[in-house]
Amino acid sequence: MTKIPQIRKMVSRAMEYFGRIDILINNAGQGYDATVERTEIGTFRYIYDLNIIGPLVAMQQVIPIMRAQGGGTIINISSGTALMHLPGMSPYSSSKRALAGISLAAREELQADNIVVSVVYPYITLTGFEKNTIRAVPVPEDEREPTGPYPSDSAEFVAGKIAGGIVSGEAEVFSHDWMKERRTGLT
Repeated sequence: MTKIPQIRKMVSRAMEYFGRIDILINNAGQGYDATVERTEIGTFRYIYDLNIIGPLVAMQQVIPIMRAQGGGTIINISSGTALMHLPGMSPYSSSKRALAGISLAAREELQADNIVVSVVYPYITLTGFEKNTIRAVPVPEDEREPTGPYPSDSAEFVAGKIAGGIVSGEAEVFSHDWMKERRTGLT
């Protein structure tokens, strides 16, 4: 998802194979934990390419297809961190906040074309995400388990939230109701 020609090829192949594209789910992403002072610019650009530019290019590729077929659904997976101000996580959380902003603007822009754009905010999900997070300060493997004030969610639980967002067409889908209270200026 960081290589624009590959994204275009992926959408083209899907269109050739299926003859239409009804749903796009942008779920690629990688964490980058660093303080503002220790954020390495090259790594920061990579994270933005993966977490924002890749989804944007995929959206740009499917929008004309969806418009021509009379509509569709785009789901962009953000993060609960986009709703918070977390020291040491600004590179990742800012990229997911930007993705939410693009998603909500696109929702308004594409409404007349019957293209529904939604953003999903997962909480800590039990996947290999933490193991693959880039860190400015290395953390031992045995300390990389996700922790938070609430129990982590299974991947199946989050997939259910994504599916629910497809069905409901809600602008924003939160993994948990308490997350709505954490919103910080996204509306």
